[in-house]
Amino acid sequence: MKSQYDLVVVGSGAAGLTCAITARKLGLDVVVLEKEPVFGGTTALSGGVLWVPLTHHGRAQNPGDSVQSVREFLQSETGRFYDSESVEAFIAHGPQMVDFLERETSMKFVPTLYPDYHPTAPGGADVGRSILAQAYDIRGLGKDMDRLKPPLKTITFIGMMFNSSNADLKHFFRATKSLSSALYVARRLLNHVKELVLYRRAVQVTSGNALAARLAKSALDLGIPILTSTPVARIAMVGDRANGVVIESDGVERHIRASKGVVLACGGFPHDKKRIGEAYPHLRRGHEHLSPTPVSNTGDGCRMAEAAGGHVDIRFPQPAAWMPVTRVDFGKGETGVFPHLLDRYKPGVIGVLSTGKRFTNESNSYHDVGAAMIEECETLPETAMWLVCDKRALASYGLGYVKPAPMPITPFLRNGYLLEGKTLWELASKAGIDPQGLEDTVRGYNQYAVKGEDPAFDRGGNSFNRYLADPDNRPNPCVAPIVSGPFYAIKLLVGDLGTFDGLQTSVEGAVLRRDGSVVEGLYAVGNDRASLMGGNYPGAGITHGPNMTFAYITARHIASGETSLQSVVDQVPVEA
Repeated sequence: MKSQYDLVVVGSGAAGLTCAITARKLGLDVVVLEKEPVFGGTTALSGGVLWVPLTHHGRAQNPGDSVQSVREFLQSETGRFYDSESVEAFIAHGPQMVDFLERETSMKFVPTLYPDYHPTAPGGADVGRSILAQAYDIRGLGKDMDRLKPPLKTITFIGMMFNSSNADLKHFFRATKSLSSALYVARRLLNHVKELVLYRRAVQVTSGNALAARLAKSALDLGIPILTSTPVARIAMVGDRANGVVIESDGVERHIRASKGVVLACGGFPHDKKRIGEAYPHLRRGHEHLSPTPVSNTGDGCRMAEAAGGHVDIRFPQPAAWMPVTRVDFGKGETGVFPHLLDRYKPGVIGVLSTGKRFTNESNSYHDVGAAMIEECETLPETAMWLVCDKRALASYGLGYVKPAPMPITPFLRNGYLLEGKTLWELASKAGIDPQGLEDTVRGYNQYAVKGEDPAFDRGGNSFNRYLADPDNRPNPCVAPIVSGPFYAIKLLVGDLGTFDGLQTSVEGAVLRRDGSVVEGLYAVGNDRASLMGGNYPGAGITHGPNMTFAYITARHIASGETSLQSVVDQVPVEA
């Protein structure tokens, strides 16, 4: 390992790798340091979607989209946290970042059909703003293949990956109903088993695993060292300027100098117990929280930046990207966290509190449902909801980690993950739900659900609600009655996909002190930096899209040596 570089990037997720790749293409000598033995960070566990309006992919889908519409949408979504300078930088440089990565690296994107999560808000769009990392064969990483962080175990099937929004997954839901789907599933399973035999893991990866793999491949091809199992102890300072980092191994410290700067990309603080205990409303009242993010995301970047003079401001009403989750017991003491990305949208599945009452539109985004859980459970003993369905819905769609028929449900009944009742009253009694409340709720819901209506919460009332539902269920793909016992339930808690609050920075990513002055030579990207979205989650990929865009801006700023964003835009070409 060398002891001198132009730029040291701490963290190997999408933002850190994008920054490193851009800086290297602009001629800087760069190293990436990762505390885990594998690279990819939260990115490798994610959906791999980027919300970047007005890319060439998006314009082909939605030619009528415009800068003004995006501005209007972000103004509506961020409210008092709207930052016009940052928004303008994001709108201008997001498409540039995508073009640069596709032109200059192994990164490839494909369009999605995702609507904005609030498509009826001012400036909202039904399509054209979210793109996805193209699937990738990780054998392209060569000897580094085993250093790629595996995907989240709970959202794979025996290690096989899916994109939540593509036709691939729909074949699995229809495998017992369609011969063509059954044959498709059989081929996928056969190929996957071959991969497991040969490589002990899936090599055809999708979602965030593909995004992390493609970015890592691009960095390694450029000769950027990605040094895993290399935790950083602190920022090295000369006076008031960061000039490198100190790493520690086996009790021995070593200084790696950085003549141009240090970039923190450590994934925010979702496992910093002290900080989230102060920031998360449900934790402040003593309730439980589960996060599927890497347990190594303990707020290192924020902590080190604060020690160097930086400032973390906990100011957003929603300080994290909420995700309803369940704890999965794999046996032998191993547990995992399942993020509820799909089941809530399906017809015949409703969400209730311990009172037995519905409290929100279950087909809203995970963040919106999580925020509603936190608010509605303020006076209850715990922040929790239960997904409830009947036998037909469970067989058709599964529930949480429980797979659709013909997969067995007995193991989940035995370990308590899935609860069963011959009647709604029996189910409620087992779950700790008010039985009369649940019966009344289902009776009132069914009265309208038989007609595909939901006057209480207008479920299925917009394009996003319908996107992940069941198009074969008519007239409303999100709504069906709950009638055929036995009945089933699982208990959901609030989790997160990462933090929104973070270090205060300039638009270019320079870490700021509390008084607004710059900590020279120190930068933050990704979830270490406060989110552009102000604590809201308005579309698929609003983490990766802005994070990678601002990482691109930060790298260009550092390479230019200029102090203004406009200088970076005008004077620094991206070279091949």
